[in-house]
Amino acid sequence: MADKFISERNLKFLINEVFDAPSLLQFPRYSHHTPEVFDMVIDTAMKMGRDLLKPSFEEMDKNPPRFEAGAVKVHPSVKRLMKECGEGGWISAVASLEVGGQQLPFTVGLIPTFVFSAANYSASNYPGLNMGAAHLIESFGSQEQKDTYIPLLFSGAWQGTMALTEPQAGSSVGDITTTASPTDKDYYLIRGQKIFISAADHDCVDNVVNLMLARIEGAPPGLKGISLFIVPKKRFDNDGNLVPNDLAILGIYHKMGYRGCPITQLSLGDNGDCRGWLVGEPNRGLYYMLQMMNEARLVVGMNAAAIASAAYYACLQYTRERPQGRPITSKDPSAPQIPIIEHADIKRMLLFQRAVIEGSLGLLFQCTVYSDLMLAHEGDEREKYSLLLDLLTPVAKTYPAEMAIHSVSQALQCLGGYGYCDEFPIEQHYRDTRIHPIHEGTTGIQALTLLGRNVVMKNGKALTLFLDEVEGAIKKAGARPELAAHAAQLKKAVEKLKEVIGHLVGIATGGNIDLFLADATLFMEFFGVIAVAWQWLLQALAAQSALAKGASPSDEDFYTGKMYAFRYFFAYELPKTEGMAQRLLTIDDLTLSMKPDYFSD
Repeated sequence: MADKFISERNLKFLINEVFDAPSLLQFPRYSHHTPEVFDMVIDTAMKMGRDLLKPSFEEMDKNPPRFEAGAVKVHPSVKRLMKECGEGGWISAVASLEVGGQQLPFTVGLIPTFVFSAANYSASNYPGLNMGAAHLIESFGSQEQKDTYIPLLFSGAWQGTMALTEPQAGSSVGDITTTASPTDKDYYLIRGQKIFISAADHDCVDNVVNLMLARIEGAPPGLKGISLFIVPKKRFDNDGNLVPNDLAILGIYHKMGYRGCPITQLSLGDNGDCRGWLVGEPNRGLYYMLQMMNEARLVVGMNAAAIASAAYYACLQYTRERPQGRPITSKDPSAPQIPIIEHADIKRMLLFQRAVIEGSLGLLFQCTVYSDLMLAHEGDEREKYSLLLDLLTPVAKTYPAEMAIHSVSQALQCLGGYGYCDEFPIEQHYRDTRIHPIHEGTTGIQALTLLGRNVVMKNGKALTLFLDEVEGAIKKAGARPELAAHAAQLKKAVEKLKEVIGHLVGIATGGNIDLFLADATLFMEFFGVIAVAWQWLLQALAAQSALAKGASPSDEDFYTGKMYAFRYFFAYELPKTEGMAQRLLTIDDLTLSMKPDYFSD
């Protein structure tokens, strides 16, 4: 197994040289921290990743959770992980000071998620789920709910979950049938089933807190009638003792990857006494849950980039050590073989991986910066960063999720037959990362959100703000002779993006909404490549500035390698948008007019 799974140097380059995270310290919200704290977060997260998570990476895959006597048993290392993440403040890192958190900027607080996911994706989910659940209660729960649940979630003694999906509803959240019946007490009686719920039961915590969507009896149909409830596995009785809450685990799903974290099916209220506590106001549940889901979508993108990073470094080590073949121009069969990293096609596949991973990270950190600035401002500035974050969140989830599959596939390809065997870790990374286009809203749903909602919301205000950001970077790069051609190339792609959006919005204005959204997923891919190209231009500006100032030999190699990955993206990936645009500018109802019967044998 490769010793390295991420580039610490690249993380510090992004947060310090590209996004200037220390500048966030000027705002009162973050002023109690220092740049040294930011560095310490990275350094300590790296140590935990190496020492605590990575050693059980393969073992958790080979010995997945077991369902025995109605309960779930997981790898014993989870208990220590939850304890150390609680004691070390990792779960509460970005939470507000008012609830006992450290109030780190999200830009820094999300770095451990990336590190932990690269070291052991399955293990990283246990504390990650607690972060989301605790923040949801912090944002919308009553003071009593905050006092009851948040400290136990932060400590890692209890597990948090997000329970949305049902057997008959899937991604169609408005069709959920789990019901909540009012009582004359402070709780509702919950009845129904939930599926695909991560970590909703296991033996390494004392209790599980499910943040669950349900419909109060008599509520309006569809999305408007959904409420949010806290439904714990065990509840407190009148004497303060934990007792069962009529919540049964029907089983666990056996998965292709991501095997170290159990995915469960829940049955609620079989005996008529599953109690749930309403969070916030009735019928506002989906609005509340969207906060957790949007945060989770950035985390999913980070997870995908992290797994791709781990696969890349395993691949990089192998290609440096594996001798095979000779230079194409060599005529001497007795000459020593060369490491395969010397072959042009191997370098192409390595450059592709680096272009995907580091470009994805740029887009993700751009979103976290917008999140931090949104929380630090009020009024118009707050709205600006909120709109930019809303627009880009589905892209920052989807581009890494989809492209990590291709990136890990190229890592596996570099190893040839060995990559397909389980004695090397890349086949596990390949299986693990396949979940991400499905997790927290499928690619198709993210695409509908981007095109059908975000691009046109507030009469295109979010899109205008995004284009201003991109065009500002293009203007800066255009003033640098070494980047001017690339700036012009991205400017051309942005003009094509505007043309495509104008064409599609024209279809929608004409009343043909089905045709407007028919190729939303292709539009997502098109938009994603342009957004990542923008991020690569920002990274190239920072790298060129550093090279111009003079750098140590090791730093010079880093910045020069960064420029090669940038050039690769603009030479190999950005030109793909031309074909996408051609298709998106074509009025064709191919997928709409295709009838189900035509798929028959």
